[in-house]
Amino acid sequence: MNYQEIIEQIEDLPVEEQDDLFELIRKRRVEQRRTEIAAKGERLRQVVKTGTAQQFDNVEDLKSYLFADDEE
Repeated sequence: MNYQEIIEQIEDLPVEEQDDLFELIRKRRVEQRRTEIAAKGERLRQVVKTGTAQQFDNVEDLKSYLFADDEE
């Protein structure tokens, strides 16, 4: 099933079921994001613990490093 077919299937659902589906997807995305953040936090904890943490000159460089995986 391609993207357009999925959209059409969703549009065929009653409005209440569409709302339930959107809420379910939103909750799952939140949980996925929490899992990603926890994994990054654990990675950071490990590099700090081993003394291999990178140093950054400013917050923007740090943010770029932290979110590099999100762009891939």
